[in-house]
Amino acid sequence: MPLNKISPDRNSATPHYIQIAKNIRTYILKSKLDAGDALPSERELCLLTGASRVTIRKALNRLAEDKIVQRKHGAGTFVLPQIAHLGSSLRGFTSNMNNYGKNPQTIWIMKAYGTPTLEEAEILQLEKNDKVVRLGRVRLSDGQPLAIEHAVVPAVMLPDISEISQSLYQALEVKGNRPVRGTQQVRASLANPTEAGLLSIAENSEILRIERRSSLQDGTPVELTRSAYRGDRYDIVMNLESNQLH
Repeated sequence: MPLNKISPDRNSATPHYIQIAKNIRTYILKSKLDAGDALPSERELCLLTGASRVTIRKALNRLAEDKIVQRKHGAGTFVLPQIAHLGSSLRGFTSNMNNYGKNPQTIWIMKAYGTPTLEEAEILQLEKNDKVVRLGRVRLSDGQPLAIEHAVVPAVMLPDISEISQSLYQALEVKGNRPVRGTQQVRASLANPTEAGLLSIAENSEILRIERRSSLQDGTPVELTRSAYRGDRYDIVMNLESNQLH
């Protein structure tokens, strides 16, 4: 989205400042602005959108609350760094946030025992009557919702669910079952109404859908986790190298 396309839809019932905030967020994402890059001044944004100074200020303040930008009095508004995850690293959410100096938090949606679906049983190499643990969580970074995670793990791999606090991998480690290898699939998508509400973003905002399957050293499956990450706050970074000699 070019910067001159951030004007609100005058016929929409959504408040103009929310539309402008969403459009600026999309502009930052699609323009691949770097951390520290400055946004246009409030005056320039007023001219671009035809909105009042009050509306622009509310839009920028909303972006600041969501940790998309930082507002510096007398200096301007600047893009904050996104959280990045090294695609080749088998690291859990808690460890990744700690690595970035962030404060990871969890809002539990579900923590329960159950039996696997046919698909889950095949992926986790379980019988249909084997017990699994289902963990549904909203993951937060410095108080801001960043991801929704739904994990399915063979119950024998974990301690009692009452002992699972924030980190799944720490809970697995208690019984010596921390995964050491895995695969991860990432695809771009749009947030449905439920996801948008849980992540505090607009419906149809860009998200990353990530499926992770991990296992022990001997190949025994450990987890199937499907997540939805905010596309405006999270990057997947891959290390690439050539194995060719020419």
